[in-house]
Amino acid sequence: MEDRTFRNAMGRFATGVTVITVNEGGETHGMTANAFMSVSLDPKLVLISIDNRATMLDKLKSADSFGISMLTEEQKHLSKHFAKQEVFEGGISFDVIDEVPVLRDSLAALVCKNYQQVPAGDHTLILGQVEEILFEEGEPLTFFKGQYGGIRSDAR
Repeated sequence: MEDRTFRNAMGRFATGVTVITVNEGGETHGMTANAFMSVSLDPKLVLISIDNRATMLDKLKSADSFGISMLTEEQKHLSKHFAKQEVFEGGISFDVIDEVPVLRDSLAALVCKNYQQVPAGDHTLILGQVEEILFEEGEPLTFFKGQYGGIRSDAR
């Protein structure tokens, strides 16, 4: 099977968009990721999948804790910035919880203790134990077939 065929099929699974953040040496580093899911309620675990070539991988592996910010439609520019698709020249606002940066005004922000790392093919699965959560109102930023989009939660 061709890599492109696999990617095209996986792109048909609509996901939300997150930015993963870590504090390293007093500096905030981040990357966009849509490979995110909840794993367990007891303990409260989430999972992110990071490409082994990503510069963030070593930072995440060595960090005690990291942040996950679930983006709103209005934060698409932040997704593109942290995916290195476009440079955002404006200021980026963070909330810092227990020394972990998360994006301000995201739908939800999780502070996670580094729980376990599992090699998986050309990626590493990083499990985080959720220690803190922040919530905001808004509409989610989605990703489907390589395109950003959104959904309307007011369609009841």
